[in-house]
Amino acid sequence: MAAVEVGPSGEPAKFVARDVSAWFGEQRVLRGISLDIPARRVLAVIGPSGCGKTTFIRCLNRMHELAPDARVDGRIWLDGADIYGQTVDPVRLRRRVGMVFREPNPFPSMSVRDNVLAGLRLTGALPRAGLDETLERSLRRAALWDEVKDRLNHPGVGLSEGQQQRLCIARALAVDPDVLLMDEPCSALDPVATARIEDVIGALEPSCTIVVVTHSLQQAARVSEQTAFFLSGELIEVGETGRVFTSPRDSRTEDYITGKFG
Repeated sequence: MAAVEVGPSGEPAKFVARDVSAWFGEQRVLRGISLDIPARRVLAVIGPSGCGKTTFIRCLNRMHELAPDARVDGRIWLDGADIYGQTVDPVRLRRRVGMVFREPNPFPSMSVRDNVLAGLRLTGALPRAGLDETLERSLRRAALWDEVKDRLNHPGVGLSEGQQQRLCIARALAVDPDVLLMDEPCSALDPVATARIEDVIGALEPSCTIVVVTHSLQQAARVSEQTAFFLSGELIEVGETGRVFTSPRDSRTEDYITGKFG
């Protein structure tokens, strides 16, 4: 067990990463990342394309290792337990650490209902409350219930793109994760759909640790309490979002935020 770090809020950190590096074959994409992620808060990860943002969050639920020739070095603890320990089941880890991807990816052959419940059925982890209660609760948490409650048996791919992304969020929430990783969840959405997703993030925050990768500095400022700036595989700066945006401590952070590159 690791010493559990305490964040600025006084609460223990959910994730503690120390000297994390990652490769695709011979290409090193992360360089010694050390970062504490606070519990039940929203952390935004910003930086230009190719800086390692997505790779880092994929290390948090061991999805990086699924890529050919991928490897990770360093240590990552979740609630004090090493997620890369020999006894850790990656499938069970990914139930605790859910993920929402850039593009909405509902299962095309499944109804709205079956999309939401797919993770539960695949793992055999049936909820105590029952499937119908879990279905409604998950869709309500994703702010989608009122829009689809009369279409539960219709194909998930028949929803609008923004609704499909919230359906994917509901699917991730159905297994009751401790952490939700969101990789550019609004990149394919219009401003109205983006606002709905941001509302969902705000509503989830009290009960779930959320890490959002985003290219939108405006979105990071709206949804997060802490922001981490990555550049060329390195963590350049992390801190309270207002401080990072208004008084960055590293000139590279300031240059990125003011649009000098990126």
